[in-house]
Amino acid sequence: MNKKLGKGLGKGLDALIPSLSVGENDKVVDIPLNQLRANPYQPRQTFDEEGLRELAESIRQHGVIQPIIVRSVLKGYEIIAGERRSRASELAGESTIPAVVRDFTDQQVMEIALIENVQRENLNAMEIAVAYQSLMDEFKITQEELSGKVGKSRSHIANFLRLLTLPDEIKEYVSRGTLSMGHAKAIVGLRQPELQIQLAEKAIREGWSVRELEEAAQEAGNRAKNKTKTKVKKRDPYIENVEDSLREHFKTTVKIKSGGKEKGKIELSYYNQQDLQRLLDLLQ
Repeated sequence: MNKKLGKGLGKGLDALIPSLSVGENDKVVDIPLNQLRANPYQPRQTFDEEGLRELAESIRQHGVIQPIIVRSVLKGYEIIAGERRSRASELAGESTIPAVVRDFTDQQVMEIALIENVQRENLNAMEIAVAYQSLMDEFKITQEELSGKVGKSRSHIANFLRLLTLPDEIKEYVSRGTLSMGHAKAIVGLRQPELQIQLAEKAIREGWSVRELEEAAQEAGNRAKNKTKTKVKKRDPYIENVEDSLREHFKTTVKIKSGGKEKGKIELSYYNQQDLQRLLDLLQ
């Protein structure tokens, strides 16, 4: 197994991927590129165009040095590892690509795609968050189980998943790299989406550091809490005492609501027809 890929993943990766390396005993076959299908679980949405052109030029001169890994599917093959090499081969004008055909389950294919990209840091923060959530939803696993599979701490996974609660505008900023994950984490705890967007856009305009955005978010959060507190009026102690007395007498929830100008109403809660009749008897 590739040591770089396996580093830090522990036994979870060994159990997940039988082998992504190609050995001397593996049968390498040339597969037509038009018979290849991209991995449907590939979390990476964008590929570096300049990097692909450089790899294509290398392939023109030296060929594909490392065969890709595929699995057989209906009407062709599905790429397990090596989509970048296959894209570069097409760009280089090749018609076939060397490959090793192996058997993998859908879950293995999905996890391999995620782990390979995450470990090589080819995904942006939003792509990682979506991939983590997709794995959990698709295979009904917990954050703790996912943690073991990708070799990351549970808090690391939780931090990425929290990004999915952000407004779409901010998700787009993070996907494009306009905002860093650190910036996104600074505002993810705010409850008001419009406030999150306002602070994110101001951070972009003024070039705030993560620390500056954290401080602004804390101040905005405190102002919002204080504003909420001032809106909550203190209740008349006399009204609260009357509610307690009525609650004790009727043995049910009682609410006294003011209607202004010394008017109001008393609400008694009942939970079934028998309870309603009990209250009617008491009132009569």
